Amino acid sequence: MPIRVNLDRVLLERRMSLTELSDRVGVTIANLSILKTGKARAIRFSTLDALCRELGCQPGDLLVSVGGPPDHDDEDDEAS
Repeated sequence: MPIRVNLDRVLLERRMSLTELSDRVGVTIANLSILKTGKARAIRFSTLDALCRELGCQPGDLLVSVGGPPDHDDEDDEAS
């Protein structure tokens, strides 16, 4: 099942730039950009925790499961 990242929306609501968030959490702008555009394949819990702490939100505010066909990786997990 696909996961949508709502980092843009949360940043806009907090009136915070990607650069400011990067400085606060110690994650490069490039890596945050990959996450923001939905191109990330994984996220560490420690990174998710740091993002939520600095943005004053819950993981569910940043990551949303959307309906649709399962991702290729999900199919591999089911076959194991």
